[in-house]
Amino acid sequence: MIPVLVLLLLHQSRADQVCISISEYNLNVMVPYENMTEKRNVEGVVCENDEEECFFHCVATNDTWFLGSSGCLNCSVTNGNHNITVYTIYRNVSDTNCYHAHCREDSILPLIHRLKEIDDAQTELKELLYIKNSCPDLFRTNLDMKKAYVILEKQVIHKIMNMTELEIGSSNTYNLKYLSVNVSKISDKVFNVSEDTIPMEAPQIWPNNNSFIPEVWIPVNALKNIPQEERAVALVSYKNHSQFQFDMEDIRSMVLRIEALGESHLQNLNPPIKMTFRVVKPEGNDSQLQCRYLDEDDDFAWKPDGCETEVDRDQVTCKCSHATPFAVLLIKTPIDEAHWKILSYISYIGCGISLFFSASSLVVYVFNRSHKMDTSMSIHVSLSGSLFLLNSTFLLTEWGATVEPDWVCDFIAALMHYSLLCCFTWMAIEALHLYLLLIKVFNTYYKRYLLKLSLVGWGIPAIIVSISLCVKNVKQFYGVTELTMSDTNETNSICWITDDTYFYSLNLVYFTLIFIFNSGILMAVASSICKMKKMLTTNSKLQASASRKSKEVPQRFSMSCQSGLTLLGLTCLMGTTWGLAFLGSGYVNYTVLYLFCILNSLQGFFIFVWICLSAKKQRRKEMEQKVSSITAVPSDTKMD
Repeated sequence: MIPVLVLLLLHQSRADQVCISISEYNLNVMVPYENMTEKRNVEGVVCENDEEECFFHCVATNDTWFLGSSGCLNCSVTNGNHNITVYTIYRNVSDTNCYHAHCREDSILPLIHRLKEIDDAQTELKELLYIKNSCPDLFRTNLDMKKAYVILEKQVIHKIMNMTELEIGSSNTYNLKYLSVNVSKISDKVFNVSEDTIPMEAPQIWPNNNSFIPEVWIPVNALKNIPQEERAVALVSYKNHSQFQFDMEDIRSMVLRIEALGESHLQNLNPPIKMTFRVVKPEGNDSQLQCRYLDEDDDFAWKPDGCETEVDRDQVTCKCSHATPFAVLLIKTPIDEAHWKILSYISYIGCGISLFFSASSLVVYVFNRSHKMDTSMSIHVSLSGSLFLLNSTFLLTEWGATVEPDWVCDFIAALMHYSLLCCFTWMAIEALHLYLLLIKVFNTYYKRYLLKLSLVGWGIPAIIVSISLCVKNVKQFYGVTELTMSDTNETNSICWITDDTYFYSLNLVYFTLIFIFNSGILMAVASSICKMKKMLTTNSKLQASASRKSKEVPQRFSMSCQSGLTLLGLTCLMGTTWGLAFLGSGYVNYTVLYLFCILNSLQGFFIFVWICLSAKKQRRKEMEQKVSSITAVPSDTKMD
């Protein structure tokens, strides 16, 4: 049976011949108007005309329907359902049907369901593996295809278990290239042992490399409850685990599947199934190794429920109370439940306070519109507005994850992402304006300056979030995200970004660039303040008399406090406290987490105080200008 690759012909057309040429690395098939090549040295096959992955497979009663390295065969072409083309190749003995389809879900999924009609379980599994390997990109990116593959694969394994005729106490191994199945018929003799569990051998998938094979022990009392005719247990080893990766999981061990005849067997086990995996944890990584099982009945996610993990150097022991696919995953170190609750209270209280004072900042700005407000005040208020949006959406994240329809949670997640990016952008604008105001003093007038800043501050985040929403049909970036507690394995659902790669590649890079820019501006401003302070101190020393030397120390202390408070206010305005996230990246540092939550959740309060002081300073400046204009004496006034 030779797999070949072909490009879809025109609908309802006929081809006189199909020509096949086999070389050392490639298998080339030519039909009228088309040319297809299967590259032997890489996984997958490509239709050469449009470079799209496609599937072509010939089903024959024997494996010798095509002989030699090249040749042409007569055939006819018919177009079936679901964009599947059927080639009927005429031979002297019997006809051979070949099926062709492009690697798309609406075409490949019917081909997978068609495999259920095959009586031979091993042949069915080989066909299933061939479809997967013909369309690697589809099975790598499409979750529905992965789910259909795993479900059918499990059904085929049960078919193999049912068709296996063994003597009691014996076993048989089926090596199928990409996986290996070991079926064992359990004898009553195992019940006479004094141990609670009995060892079982997982099949070898790599030649002469037992270091990857886990050691398995099955509880004896669970086997007693299985009738003798159904007392068969299958252990399945996989060469790779690509079909089990649904959400960028970091699988560190071989995936091991344990199956028993009957759906209810080997569930709620006490003692549990024991498995020992040999896993090498990366050095310098503060994530933890954890035993997980694949939930095939609900959402196809790797979960820790019912599994205990014991780590001893490069050996991980898993104790699980049920039989499913198992593996050892590298999991980011989660937060303890007690700390999570405290941090949640701090965040909610701080965000509530920040929300109130952000709204108060807007009110202060509105009531001071009668006074002449400078550009700095407008920028401060814009930052307060973005913080108002961020705090409002943050308070709705847990509620949004519990309501229907799903678009509510998606909207909250997208709005929170937009407001977060707005906050980062306006922090950068604060730094830019401060640079133009204090460092680059001359030639700082720009036409429609505030309008341009507003377009940047609100527009760039809108473009980013809009693009993320537009590709929703290809990749869902917003929705319900699960957070896991380390000590209880409980999860907490919030509305946020669902893809870790997107989160880190966009948000972290975006903020890193802003943080570096703002930190540079802050250091430059701090240097300028220090120089000004030194200059004022020098002048005060020159002008100070002997009678006023006692007041010099309090005055210097007052100036230091004023400079420190100024830098603290600028730190809040430019969001450099968000840089604490870098200190806690990769591991859980509770000191950094508490500082991060306290400082950043109260950022709206700090900015409100800054705005009030700025407004007070502006009113005092206007009052002084009025007084000076009233008391000023015109230069042309003559005194008698």
